[in-house]
Amino acid sequence: MTKVQAWLAATRPRTLTATLAPIIVGSAISIRNHENVSWFLIACALLCTLCLQICTNLVNDVSDFKKGTDTPDRLGPLRATAQGWLSPQAVWTGAILSIIGALCFGFPLMQAGGMPLVWLGLASILAAVAYTAGPFPLAYHGLGELFVLIFFGWVAVGGLSFALTGLFPLPGVWIAGTQVGLLSVTMIAVNNLRDIHGDKKNNKRTLAARFGEGFIRKVIALALFAPYLLGLVWWDETRLATLLPLLVLPLGIKIWSGIQKTAPSKALNAFLGKASIHLLIFGVLLSVALLWK
Repeated sequence: MTKVQAWLAATRPRTLTATLAPIIVGSAISIRNHENVSWFLIACALLCTLCLQICTNLVNDVSDFKKGTDTPDRLGPLRATAQGWLSPQAVWTGAILSIIGALCFGFPLMQAGGMPLVWLGLASILAAVAYTAGPFPLAYHGLGELFVLIFFGWVAVGGLSFALTGLFPLPGVWIAGTQVGLLSVTMIAVNNLRDIHGDKKNNKRTLAARFGEGFIRKVIALALFAPYLLGLVWWDETRLATLLPLLVLPLGIKIWSGIQKTAPSKALNAFLGKASIHLLIFGVLLSVALLWK
């Protein structure tokens, strides 16, 4: 394992579609309602949220190691700190650099959006760290799914649309934010289903660990299929936004069918990758529909 490979593993590339999808959708809604948008700001938003996602993943990597959650019997992908590929100090340094990157790329967005974007940016940084670190780590208190819905759904889509247009809320921004946010929730819920037994053992009180396997499977079903039902809200405004995302529904059904047949184990890792692809394709199809005039 080279240092480059270790850092790449620590950033968790499969999770990064949770950054890309809301930026694509937020940009599409903005262009639909306000044709003169800044592509420079869109690029800044993508890089800013990418830095925040990497920060979240790095803090998660080192915090779970410090708390003893990443044990040798871990079912998920191997973690850089726990495996000794990177030192805790190095990973914390990487997280700090990611925050600096987020601030640099986010500065033009804050200039465009004023104080609302400043506060939103600071809240996003705080949440990225507090997800698994600090006195009240969100993921350890069953708030991981809510965190993802808020910051990778409503905040990412709504915040970008405000920065690009100066208007809030744009028509449909809450629906679109909820759709991509829920599909991002699918990924964290599958992750927590996989780790349910280890999390219980290590007192990591995720929704799965708190309420059981049956409950988290219902959460996954809701997060996976509710975005398609919410698509009906688009029907009167643009029927294509209801219909076009249905092209990826067969993949969603296949993911759910596979999860239903799979006990909490390493086998669920395959469905994380598929859920990531499902989110990205859904976001692209919804965006195409919103831009079609």
